[in-house]
Amino acid sequence: MEPILFYGVPSGCSLGAVIALEWLAQPYRLSRIEMMQQPWPAPYAHVNPRMKTPALLLEDGASLTESAAILQHIARRGGMRENDRLNEMLAYLTTDYFAAYAPLWKLYDAGDNDATTRTVLRAWGEESARKECAWVDGLLADRTWLLGAQRTVADAYLYAVGRWARYHEVADLDADYPHLATWFRRMECDPAVQFALAIERGDEPAGNGAFRGHVALDALRERLAA
Repeated sequence: MEPILFYGVPSGCSLGAVIALEWLAQPYRLSRIEMMQQPWPAPYAHVNPRMKTPALLLEDGASLTESAAILQHIARRGGMRENDRLNEMLAYLTTDYFAAYAPLWKLYDAGDNDATTRTVLRAWGEESARKECAWVDGLLADRTWLLGAQRTVADAYLYAVGRWARYHEVADLDADYPHLATWFRRMECDPAVQFALAIERGDEPAGNGAFRGHVALDALRERLAA
């Protein structure tokens, strides 16, 4: 069977891996994990004992976790060798950029915590997110894609986590980070991005033909047990 990507909704960073797989245009399947439903299905622990997404179940039954590792694997499948610049960019995006939004996600999960806590989390999150948006905006000032003239899996991942700036309303991208805003518009015209967003919404887009359908976790019990 083709490799299976387990992706989380809503608004998971695993959207980046869906985009990258569409760009790759090699057969793959998806398995949807509703992150807000608790507890997660117990069999998923065989894929990722830490119960996080994304995870990639490979043809030999081994699983691969962590966005940076999955995206590098997809890049290798496409003939792009790992290189220092790509590794550096993925390391930055999956650590510093991702972590900048942690206070805002904490606020999202906080419920009716006291007003002081909410104010602190909001201020902390906005400052952190704006700092990283400014850094990425500067990178894109003189290049089309994150690493230069050609898109890479790093662009796919940035789209997945970069959209959190809009989701949490931390800035007006057009006014504050125009180069990043232009990059977003370029990405949103990409068929793979449109496909991945439709998948996340629960639609049934056609894609480029590489997508072989969803697989229910229960249907994988024997494979995972082996």
